[in-house]
Amino acid sequence: MELRAVTGDITKLQVDAIVNAANTSLLGGGGVDGAIHRAAGPELLAECRTLHGCPTGQAKATGGYCLPARYVIHTVGPVWHGGGHGEAELLADCYRNSMALALELGCRTAAFPAISTGVYRYPPDQAARIAVDTVRRFLEEHPEGPQVTFVCFDARTEDLYQAQLAEL
Repeated sequence: MELRAVTGDITKLQVDAIVNAANTSLLGGGGVDGAIHRAAGPELLAECRTLHGCPTGQAKATGGYCLPARYVIHTVGPVWHGGGHGEAELLADCYRNSMALALELGCRTAAFPAISTGVYRYPPDQAARIAVDTVRRFLEEHPEGPQVTFVCFDARTEDLYQAQLAEL
């Protein structure tokens, strides 16, 4: 099982699939979602329109278009409302469902952003713990699953992921 964390631009990674922290419309937005849509080109938006949105915690796949990744797996993370509204389970569902979809698509490599930690305000330390733990458990059950890179937007976030990975 190979898990790693890096600071960088997820739109530049040569992997089979990148995961997009999308909104429920799947029609683009800010943060990593907007960056992925801009880098992939207008064909991504056109395909997303055919998917008719995505519920929180679920995942749907599209082509990667102008990205170096073959696929974009769109998942909708929870908005943080203090932690007492099922946010942890919904965030874990994002990772589980994205990993299952990557496996179904035959992906050998996948990259995740720090889902829900931007405008959705999920506490980054809790999000990192959920992300690493959920992906680790998935790969224990499905050792044929993809190698995973957690792509962090800054060094502070990468440090949180590195701390979680060190506990493996």
